[in-house]
Amino acid sequence: MTSQNRTVFALCVLFAINTMNFLDRQIPGAVGEKIKEEWNLSDKELGFVGTAFILIYAVIGVPLGRLADRSNRSWLLAGGVFVWSLLTFGSGLARTFWQMVAFRLGVGVGEATCAPASNSLIGDLVPASGRARALSLFMLGLPIGIALSYLISTTIAQSPNWGWRYAFYIALIPGLLCAVAAMFIKEPKRGGSEIHDIGAHQREGSPYRLVLSIPTMRWIIASGALHNFNMYALGSFLVSFLIRVHGTSIQQAGLIVMIVYGMAGIPGLFVGGYLGDRIIRTRSNGRMLVAAVAIAMTVPLIYLAIRRPVGDLVVFGVLMGLGCGLMYTYYSTVYATIQDVIEPSLRGTAMALYFCAMYALGGALGPYGFGAASDYFAARAATSSGIELTGLSGDALKEALKPFSPDGVWAAMYIIPAVCLVLAIVLFAGSRTVTRDAEKLQRWMRESAAASKRAKGAEVPA
Repeated sequence: MTSQNRTVFALCVLFAINTMNFLDRQIPGAVGEKIKEEWNLSDKELGFVGTAFILIYAVIGVPLGRLADRSNRSWLLAGGVFVWSLLTFGSGLARTFWQMVAFRLGVGVGEATCAPASNSLIGDLVPASGRARALSLFMLGLPIGIALSYLISTTIAQSPNWGWRYAFYIALIPGLLCAVAAMFIKEPKRGGSEIHDIGAHQREGSPYRLVLSIPTMRWIIASGALHNFNMYALGSFLVSFLIRVHGTSIQQAGLIVMIVYGMAGIPGLFVGGYLGDRIIRTRSNGRMLVAAVAIAMTVPLIYLAIRRPVGDLVVFGVLMGLGCGLMYTYYSTVYATIQDVIEPSLRGTAMALYFCAMYALGGALGPYGFGAASDYFAARAATSSGIELTGLSGDALKEALKPFSPDGVWAAMYIIPAVCLVLAIVLFAGSRTVTRDAEKLQRWMRESAAASKRAKGAEVPA
């Protein structure tokens, strides 16, 4: 197999793994209304199922990122896929709320291997000029995985012959096949796709401090927390919003979300990757600018989608689909920027730190925070209608708030465009530091390459 064929094979396997990553991850969001009904959960409790997964994912990802910088990344990925696929199957066996939380914690441990190992592999397989497109292919697994999860999970959940538990069961076999395929990815040389061969040179000091010393990385980490808040809030409650506010069935809601939150991301990723690789030829901060403009454009689109009257699903779908599609440009542009400012031996660590903040501060707060906001606005609507909530708690409070849950989730949705506005500002601020940080990295790599040649006895031009 030629080097090019090995790269294509690796990218295809990584795409398949990322697809299963997001398919498995999104099942609780797709069937959440059924779980809520069976176990009589509040929105805050429903959101906590996602939050528990995300918190362990964020914390365990940091040591796994260091492991990705020091060990065989293909085998690390294979082990992670095997673990999370097995425990996704186990999630369907849960009989209580806390059993489900425990299984999702285990899934989070397995899935924490995916991002640092995969992004580090791509950085060594593909040169800088093509990384945005390569990352677009890898991240294509995100919208496709989400779309398949909503399509399959909600269809199964609505079937009287199956039920929501089977949505977890069916993910096992494709996950195990991905684990086997990962073992056949040939481990590339670290830094092998860079212009400068730095040999074994690494900067001295704490790897975490080195990553966080880069201004662009600090802006990117802040942007990740904001972006993931929105993505996980939408992923956890968009189906609920359509069922409660627009009166759809769970299957109809799943089909709509599959399109507007899942499939709409495909053009967003490719447009982001294309524009990111094209603009980087003339502007070293171009990728971050593309992301900032795209996110800014989502603000009016999502705001107008939320304001559509009950039953206007077509216009809602168009506006929300355009908004979500633009949100996906973030992945192909910002992920590639990380590769532009981080040296090869620190990329796994950088992705792990980024994902830790992205999920612990954003993804974890998204489902739980949105759910808490929904409960708050439902309680406020109940109080405004003359319902006395003082002294109510537990199941009694949940029953009193049920008629007002559409008001709660509708009001909470306005958080999304507000966070998008802040995110666009953060991305623009990050675009102002990229050029200096990228030049600093290239200068260090040139000096390290020269030192490596001198150590080997090669003649280095003055």
